[in-house]
Amino acid sequence: MTPDTASLLLVEDDALLADTLYDALSLAGYRVDALEDGDAAFTRLATPGHGHALVLLDLNLPGRGGLEILDAMRRHDQDTPVLILTARGAIEDRVKGLDLGADDYLAKPFALDELEARVRALLRRRQHDDGTQLHVGTLHFDTLTQRFTLDEASLDLPPREQRLLAYLMRHAGEPIDKARLLEHVFSNETLGDNAIEVYIHRLRRRLAGSSLTLRTVRGLGYLLESEA
Repeated sequence: MTPDTASLLLVEDDALLADTLYDALSLAGYRVDALEDGDAAFTRLATPGHGHALVLLDLNLPGRGGLEILDAMRRHDQDTPVLILTARGAIEDRVKGLDLGADDYLAKPFALDELEARVRALLRRRQHDDGTQLHVGTLHFDTLTQRFTLDEASLDLPPREQRLLAYLMRHAGEPIDKARLLEHVFSNETLGDNAIEVYIHRLRRRLAGSSLTLRTVRGLGYLLESEA
């Protein structure tokens, strides 16, 4: 992924720092979209289809905080790299951010050269991993547009089923138990075991007639695999 094709989202409420980073990253060839409010960033990132290749996220924001934004984003988007910008002494926040799925962090103040190097490294890693496309047999998922296709036909899903299927695709061939699904797919939601079984049943019906199977492995959980 080259700079002129990479769209970055900068979420930083310090106006002077935001302007400096915006100018530096723009001069480096990136397309930069900047937000200074946590609520606006939450609206952008908490729903599928934000379209950015990388997010630079300050943690101390007006409105919703950076950790809440990151948590909401990772519930549906596990692939877009997130670089946390944090105060030098905020070790606890860095740890929480990494635990929630951030890919890297920079402690303020930092050198612009180091920031650009971290951005390049994260984008190269993403390109190498081909994280924008997931494939399991004839089932495909584009993580940028958040769209599924099955046998080359669009597969439209409600948000919960979408998050569940995307997680199962990332771990295709591996049994996933209910506790893990509750932690990684339905975090911050009050769901019981029966609710997960309902969503699994719905996904099975949607995959019926295809080469995909979603079966229960007794004592281990649910396993998505392709017969093709």
